[in-house]
Amino acid sequence: MSAAILVRDLRKSYGLKAAVDGVDLEVPRGSFFGFLGPNGAGKSTTIRMLTGLIPADSGSIEILGLKLPEDELGIKQRIGLVPDESLLFDRLTGVEFLEFVGRMYSLPRDQAIERARGLMDLFQLQADRKIIGEYSKGMRKRVAMAASLIHHPELFLMDEPFEGVDAVGARLMKDILLDQVRRGATIFLTTHVLEVVERLCDRVAIINEGRIVTSAALSDLRASGESLEDAFVRLVGAGHQTGRLEWL
Repeated sequence: MSAAILVRDLRKSYGLKAAVDGVDLEVPRGSFFGFLGPNGAGKSTTIRMLTGLIPADSGSIEILGLKLPEDELGIKQRIGLVPDESLLFDRLTGVEFLEFVGRMYSLPRDQAIERARGLMDLFQLQADRKIIGEYSKGMRKRVAMAASLIHHPELFLMDEPFEGVDAVGARLMKDILLDQVRRGATIFLTTHVLEVVERLCDRVAIINEGRIVTSAALSDLRASGESLEDAFVRLVGAGHQTGRLEWL
């Protein structure tokens, strides 16, 4: 079986700046894969190329055995996306938005409504007339994740899905994602919160200055006795001594 994500020599530049500089990446099917890196390392640019939001300058991308950009529509029908910015329709209620997303994925109307209401219950969101524009940031993240689930995709691409979510909501979302992996789905997750990766992920890749510096099973990174935080700091070259101010 082909990998869930297979990337070879992927490159993207903005002017003279290489945001992604020859990335090779393989994400096995059925894995919970953490994609880590410091700010500006190329994480969001990579995930935007994987979703077809921006074109690559060069290199190849295969998603679930299909090639981008040739099979872009077929890929989008089989993936669920939670972007960094939750771009939702603020004038719709949660149920209305989820129903709309379900219809976009060609679900029959009755099935889209049924799944929308079920997801609202699953994510502990009240299916009332409150519009999304009145939701908190954490509630918006829950709705965005619910929308990524409605068509039962094989692969999830998630950019900082827990940002702004409280502890109760984050625990709920983590349990739902772990259940999806147990059912055979693949999750590709970017986050700055290393504790989330240690709790959820079985494999990780670390990108720095547009290049992959390691891609391995999480257990292998821990084999030397290092914490994930220690390994991350060492690999991105950020282990220098913090400066001090005499007056502080």
